[in-house]
Amino acid sequence: MDKNKKLTIWLPVIIATSIAFGIFIGNHYRSISDQGKRRAYTSGNKINAVLDIIDEQYVDTVNMAQLVEGTIPKIFSELDPHSVYIPAEEVSQVNEELEGSFSGIGVSFNMQTDTILVISVISGGPAEKAGLLPFDRIITINDSVFSGQKKSQTEIMKTLRGEKNSTVKLGVQRGDSPKLLYFDVTRGDVPVHSVDVSYVAAPGIGYIKVSKFGRNTYNEFITAIAKLKQERCQSFVIDLRGNTGGYMDAAINMINEFMPEGRLIVYTEGKSFPRADVYANGTGTCKEAPIVVLTDEISASASEIFSGAIQDNDRGTIIGRRTYGKGLVQTQLALNDGSEMRLTIARYYTPSGRCIQKKYELGNTDDYDQDIYNRYMHGEFDSADSIKMDDSLKYQTVGGRTVYGGGGIMPDIFIPRDTSGITSYFSNVINSGVLYLFTLEYSDRHQDKLSSFKTWEELYAYLRQQPLLSEFVDFAASKGIKRRPTLINISASLIENQLQAYIVRNFFDEEGFYPIFLKDDTTLLRAIEILKEGKSVPVTQ
Repeated sequence: MDKNKKLTIWLPVIIATSIAFGIFIGNHYRSISDQGKRRAYTSGNKINAVLDIIDEQYVDTVNMAQLVEGTIPKIFSELDPHSVYIPAEEVSQVNEELEGSFSGIGVSFNMQTDTILVISVISGGPAEKAGLLPFDRIITINDSVFSGQKKSQTEIMKTLRGEKNSTVKLGVQRGDSPKLLYFDVTRGDVPVHSVDVSYVAAPGIGYIKVSKFGRNTYNEFITAIAKLKQERCQSFVIDLRGNTGGYMDAAINMINEFMPEGRLIVYTEGKSFPRADVYANGTGTCKEAPIVVLTDEISASASEIFSGAIQDNDRGTIIGRRTYGKGLVQTQLALNDGSEMRLTIARYYTPSGRCIQKKYELGNTDDYDQDIYNRYMHGEFDSADSIKMDDSLKYQTVGGRTVYGGGGIMPDIFIPRDTSGITSYFSNVINSGVLYLFTLEYSDRHQDKLSSFKTWEELYAYLRQQPLLSEFVDFAASKGIKRRPTLINISASLIENQLQAYIVRNFFDEEGFYPIFLKDDTTLLRAIEILKEGKSVPVTQ
């Protein structure tokens, strides 16, 4: 066979082999290159890599900032229920309740039908300095008409609040005068109080209502203690019902007032945070004072630190219902664009060593959020027997009493919710807002007479002589709530009490409201009874 013939036969084979070898080599090196990219993405920030690829190669133009803002909350939703992302535009609103103040004009208000009605003016605040008075009606804000516009409370708040030292122009109707009065109000710091009220609940017994643990809570608390001591109170009821928590330091400083030196208050521990113990330093002003703490299913976090320390040290008695069960510690971290995140970094433990955090699954907040409702449906609010504590989570107090971890602080004395006087009629007038609306309109109509009283006690005595119930029933009927004589009779005392309390609040704030509102409160009455009997320290079983 000659050379040409051999070449003709082998040439296609050689070409095919070369192509195959080239493809193999190309694929081999492309695979190495891809693996190198994958290794780079995996060892670096994979999320940034994905976002960069989308930004560079996606078929359509994408708003990357919006995509990131939508993605971050999804990441946090896969963590525990208390780790959250806070967008930059929401940071100030989220923080202001705990920070102790915000920039505004210093009024509380409500929408009366479709007009902003000023309920109270904060003493020393910007609105008072400008000349605004309670029961003024704000018709215009910065020359824009707000009356008759059906504005939401949130929208009004955003308009009235603003940068410190900025000015807002208000057009106000006062009394029956058709002519508007105009006020230029310079916004300033408006205090946010976290100690709602303190007063003498019974001879020698002081009551203090703490609604949250904020930046100024401890100072407010110390002021309340000092005031009550001047009024000869030696025992104290600390009401933490409805208090969802806040700053741990505020709770620790408050507990320190009641603890002897060297007692453990709380300790924290997390994966990246070694155990840190906090002890009482012995400087407290109430180390010997009898104390009772009131809790309910909303009392959470810092409230549970406070009640847990009191209970585990056998320092006082916890009365009420089982607390929420939040034993996770968050730190707030600022991001470059002004947004922030609250990230769980540790768990806290009460002095006996128990973590009272209730169970949760990462990424599953639905069941967690339903827990309170499930407790209610299970009958926990009405009977202590419906609560089953985990025997594997038993702990001992300083005095040897058994307490439990893993789901809130169980009170020493359980008080079921008070359902006396609760009827469908009462629930209807409360849930519809009609009862509160009546108290606003009544206060507005009779403000000359009602504002003439020097003390809340005098106003309360006057209201008790007025036919408030019958006037209210007529008013409620005009708002579409049918008269139910039998149910009204059952709820009469409860309705009258709330009408009187809310009307008095419009003229004497919380100092007049709480003594009336809590007059028949079964939990507070039990606390007073225990303190009178000298039984504030639980006896070891």
